[in-house]
Amino acid sequence: MSKVFLVGAGPGDPELITLKAKRLLEQADCVLYDHLAPVELLDLAPAGAERIYVGKKKSDHALSQDEICALLVERGGLGLNVVRLKGGDPLLFGRGGEEAEALAAAGVPFEIVPGVTSPLGIAAYTGVPLTHRDHTSVVTFVTGHDVAKIDWGKVGTAETLVIFMGLSHFDEIAARIVAVGRSADTPAMAVRWGTRPDQEVIVGTLQTLPGLIHARGMKPPATIVVGEVVGLRDTLSWYEKLPLFGLTVVVTRAKEQAGALAGPLRQLGAAVIELPVIAIEPPLDYGALDRAIARLSEYDWLMFTSANGVARFRERLAASAFDTRAIRGKLCAIGPATREALTAMNLKVDVMAREYVAEGLLESLDGYDMGGKKVLIARAAVARDTLPNELVKRGACVDVVEAYRTVAPPDLPATVLAVLKGKPDWVTFTSSSTVTNFVEAAGGADSLRELKVASIGPITSATLRSYGIEPAVEAKVYTVKGLIQAIMP
Repeated sequence: MSKVFLVGAGPGDPELITLKAKRLLEQADCVLYDHLAPVELLDLAPAGAERIYVGKKKSDHALSQDEICALLVERGGLGLNVVRLKGGDPLLFGRGGEEAEALAAAGVPFEIVPGVTSPLGIAAYTGVPLTHRDHTSVVTFVTGHDVAKIDWGKVGTAETLVIFMGLSHFDEIAARIVAVGRSADTPAMAVRWGTRPDQEVIVGTLQTLPGLIHARGMKPPATIVVGEVVGLRDTLSWYEKLPLFGLTVVVTRAKEQAGALAGPLRQLGAAVIELPVIAIEPPLDYGALDRAIARLSEYDWLMFTSANGVARFRERLAASAFDTRAIRGKLCAIGPATREALTAMNLKVDVMAREYVAEGLLESLDGYDMGGKKVLIARAAVARDTLPNELVKRGACVDVVEAYRTVAPPDLPATVLAVLKGKPDWVTFTSSSTVTNFVEAAGGADSLRELKVASIGPITSATLRSYGIEPAVEAKVYTVKGLIQAIMP
């Protein structure tokens, strides 16, 4: 049965979404999302799902609340699974109650899925517990966008006071709270973009915080916490102590592979910009690969130089009349990721390079007689010929077949220039093709020379140097983990 689901997206960190919310997004026909909902969550919805921005900022509303309610009723009435993705929790200053009323009045089935509300996320990610046995057992939530409507005499003396939407009026709010008897020395903090890598925290007191907010130029959206628990921040703060917190790192890998690098970087506190400068596409003609698969039993060696090559080989093998039982030869992988891809096919790798480049793979093969051996290399359309050329010199009969192509995504120049404008702290490169596509999209290498560049290994570094770019770091171990280790402070 189709429904409208009013879903809490959490406070900002996309990993704080609930399992139920994730499942509903994966099944959605239509997603209506807010300004404060993490945009990364939209990728969970099916490719064909409708995505409609209905965000509201202080003075910029995509749609009015009445229009949003009408849109929910209209889409719900079409028999679609509709997810209304709301920042934080739908029912805590999220106007979810109004939307539920509109759906109920129209007879449209709905469910409400709670989310981690921003104060709870802020408490966890700033090290300021909203309750503490030694400090407070009472928490009050209040909205501060209309100061005159609040009885500050009642709420201002709450042991822990959390103020939503009160940043622009905090001078007046603080004065009113002090006027009703709260000490001007009461600890207070303002938090913008809590739980996100760009989290900004200002700590002061009721007396000093308004001035600090103005001096720092903090803008909405922000949440303010007032109370003695703010004093625990120095002891309990952990998020901002992560080694890469405050740094912006660009990941240039293909979209399908970016997560292996982007995920660990985010866990270390970095703000990650996923900028795929290559896209993996099928070869122009699968004929050579399919013919090789039909003759798998003839090959003494199957060699793979990337996980992408393994993936495309697996796909064509599954589409053929054969399976892994046709493989008679030994298996060779250039590195751990390629080995893992083969292991996922229940295949055991006989040889892996000691250093994860073609030269390292050849060194690992030094003990094997290649004379007269038939070798299949399934790889990218454009790649270095070091491996096949050297194997031929050793007497092997080598078939190099195109398993996939790497191409530049559409509109890459505009995307690259937009990212460069933000002056990221690091740009990472995991292959020569990522370097070439990035430099060409940027209109030359000058923009990269002003940034810190991290290279996964010597081949990629050589390509960077060919453009006059000296990498700031090069991974000692030529893997994603090695690349991350190289940029660690």
